[in-house]
Order: sequence, then structure tokens, then C-alpha cells
Amino acid sequence: MAAALNPDDHPACALAGEWADHLRRDRRRSPHTVRAYTAIAHRLIAFLGVHRGEAVTEAVLRSIDAAELRAFLSHRRTQGLSNRSAARELSGVRGFLAFAAGDDGEEVAIPNVRGPKVKPGVPRPIAPDEAVALAEDVAAQADEPWVAARDWAILLLLYGSGLRVSEALGITGRALPLGETLSVTGKRDKTRIVPLLPKVRAAIEDYVRLCPHPMAPDTLIFRGKRGGSLGSDVVRRAVRGARVRLGLSGRTTPHALRHSFATHLLARGADLRALQELLGHASLSSTQVYTAVDAAHLLDVYRHAHPRA
Repeated sequence: MAAALNPDDHPACALAGEWADHLRRDRRRSPHTVRAYTAIAHRLIAFLGVHRGEAVTEAVLRSIDAAELRAFLSHRRTQGLSNRSAARELSGVRGFLAFAAGDDGEEVAIPNVRGPKVKPGVPRPIAPDEAVALAEDVAAQADEPWVAARDWAILLLLYGSGLRVSEALGITGRALPLGETLSVTGKRDKTRIVPLLPKVRAAIEDYVRLCPHPMAPDTLIFRGKRGGSLGSDVVRRAVRGARVRLGLSGRTTPHALRHSFATHLLARGADLRALQELLGHASLSSTQVYTAVDAAHLLDVYRHAHPRA
């Protein structure tokens, strides 16, 4: 391969920035998704710069062929990408190339490269007592009572109402005073109503009472120590620390509390359509993965309890 320009010097890098703005503003993708997809775009540009030995422009992106795209994926696989990560990389590349073609729709003339086969992942929930122990341990590490109340309320909300971390942290003062249900805004600004169990409601009300920062209708309820917005990374780090202290498995994450909410409801006879509404899934297929979790749990119980298993 010929020498290439500095990765930041390629004209197509400006297009990657425009794509990031488009994903954030028009497609309403999460900050994490925007960062990940923008990084994919820059990796593709850097690879093409080396592969072709020339400055990568929009015209170069429009002229990429299947062999070059396969070469890029092969290069990424040598860097240790799993099938799932490679499939995500290919999805990001297709989106970026479609944007470069001037049309973000599905029917764009981009190289037809088949992605790796990916076995559908099965969510891994944690037991109810582990969910409570996790919340208790995180709260116990706080150096101020109101912070302990905040962390306890957030984790109970994730498990008790099946919220994503971003959804919980996005609740504003308009939700106060609390009732039996809560309106949350999920992916792509879709709003749904979720139940608020008495214990969860009491935890949030206790936090609001202790919080030293004013609660206005247009401000976020869950605040950082200095009164600013609370970042999801703070919640994830706290859970990671508690997981280590309690000796829980690596699957114990804030999002696992949402999985646990879904699988525990399903195990107790919840209707799949109702569960779809509670989780805010756009398609029923996203919710159906929990039926596999429930079946796996039943098999596990059978293998451990049946004398002939």
C-alpha cells in the first residue's frame, strides 16, 4: 500500500462530521451511537487513504467497490473484531456511504457485501435479590445522604419500571408530583407510560426531598453533586464497583436491570404485547428475545432439579 495523508487531512472527514450531525439532529441517535458510527466513518476514510494512496473525497467514497469494502472488513477482522462487531461495522459503513451518495434512504447503489452471520444474543438478567443488593451497595458508598437516596432511586427505577439509563436520567420536574405511572421519553423521542411501583415512587420522593438542588419543571430530577445533569457513566461506574464488591458476574450492568424487569414479568405470565409497550420496543421481535430467556431459565431449573436430567 502506498503512503497516505494524515487521517485528519482527507476532505471526506468533513463529510463524516456532517453525518454525525445528521445522526444526532435528524435521526435522533444516542450520543454513544453517534460516537461509534463517526469512528467507523473515520476508520473507513483512513483505510481508503492507505489503500488507494490518495486523498479521500466524497467522489472516492461514491466509487468504492465490493472488493475494497471486503478488504476494509478483512483489515478490521485482523484487529480482533468479533462477528457481531464486524456486522455493526458493516452497518455503519453502509449508512455512511448512503449519506455520501446524497441519499440516506435504503435504495442506494453501495457495494453489496454480505455481513458475517451473527447468532441473536439472549439478554442476561440477574436475580431479584441481586438487583436489590446491587442498589443497596451502590447507595451505601455515597458520601452524602441525598446522593445515596439518588442512587437507590435510580437503580430501583431501572429494575422496577424497565427503563433505560438514559430514560431515567432524562426525567424532568414535570413528572412531579408522582402518581402510579410515569411518562418517559425513549429512543427517537417516543413517549410511553410505565408503571411506578409504590416502593419505587417512595424512593424517588425521598430523593427529591433530600436533594439540595431546586426542582423546576424544565430541569432534570437526577442531578450531579454540583447540581448539573447526571451522566450515565457515573451510574455505570457505580454499578461496576458494586458488582466487584458483591462478587456478581460481569453481566451485572445497569441495562441488565431492564432485562431483569422484562424476564421476571414474562416468567410471571405477562403478555408479550403488553411487555413490548412497557419496554418501548418498536417491533415485537425485539421483545420476543425474552421468551428465549424464560425458556433457558426453565431448562436450567429442570437440569438442576429433575433426578433424571
